[in-house]
Amino acid sequence: MRILITGGAGFLGSHLCDRLLGDGHEVICMDNFFTGRKRNVLHLMENPLFELMRHDVTDPFKLEVDQIYNLACPASPVHYQYNPIKTIKTSVMGAINCLGSGKRVGARVFQASTSEVYGDPDPSVHPQPESYWGNVNPIGIRSCYDEGKRAAETLFMDYHRQNGVDIRIARIFNTYGPRMCPDDGRVVSNFIVQALQGKDITVYGEGQQTRSFCYCDDLIDGFVSLMNQEAVIGPMNIGNPGEFTILELAQKVIAQTGSHSKIIHEALPQDDPKQRQPDINQAQKVLGWEPTITLDEGLKPTIAYFDKVLSEGS
Repeated sequence: MRILITGGAGFLGSHLCDRLLGDGHEVICMDNFFTGRKRNVLHLMENPLFELMRHDVTDPFKLEVDQIYNLACPASPVHYQYNPIKTIKTSVMGAINCLGSGKRVGARVFQASTSEVYGDPDPSVHPQPESYWGNVNPIGIRSCYDEGKRAAETLFMDYHRQNGVDIRIARIFNTYGPRMCPDDGRVVSNFIVQALQGKDITVYGEGQQTRSFCYCDDLIDGFVSLMNQEAVIGPMNIGNPGEFTILELAQKVIAQTGSHSKIIHEALPQDDPKQRQPDINQAQKVLGWEPTITLDEGLKPTIAYFDKVLSEGS
């Protein structure tokens, strides 16, 4: 097939490029390089099935493709809060452009949504199933991302109901692995960079808030499985249900890096979720998918990647 990946030079997008090219597909990687990096796809430039296209997904485009994976949007608080208006425009206008293109050529369109649509979940809803409507602050500093992704899901469902566009929606939970940006402000990259540099590791609050960490290879397997499964309409959680406190993650990073970093505590950011864990029953039943890589296993190549990037000074 001929497949378009918007945000294809980003952390997850570049891994998806690798996977789809490995499966023998022709891949068009679209990116405006706001958070994506050319180095993530540099190794693909000589592949005759790969094409790199500098383009902003908020601008209309016309391409003849069989599938569209819409991964274009800053996904870390540091990046999506840098230009919040641009962030929500990317989610909403990007979704409209991808769906419009899919409608025109009859392509299946995949939306990389997020667990942030659940906001700060009510403690009684844990883990979070797809049926949960969420607890989101619509005017907070994170809402440009949270509400942008919620609006994108609305657009996907309405394009399907009104125009018959073939859609897939994945709600991504915390994911990590090689090619994350060292300065993206996400907890895994923050901790690893701080540990490798011998700096204090910053834990917000007491560190008892929980997250579930999915290694990128597992997530990409989930993406491809969902995209190619017939008759799956509506959002599906894709993530690792293994739940860890932020303090436990910090301790694991210190142990694996052999760092002498100390853990320090700072105030919790506004609207920071206290619990985050996916209910993946639907993915298990419908796709036969579940993650296989443990946090301890996934941290090893991730730490090795950051060690290499920091040693290169990039």
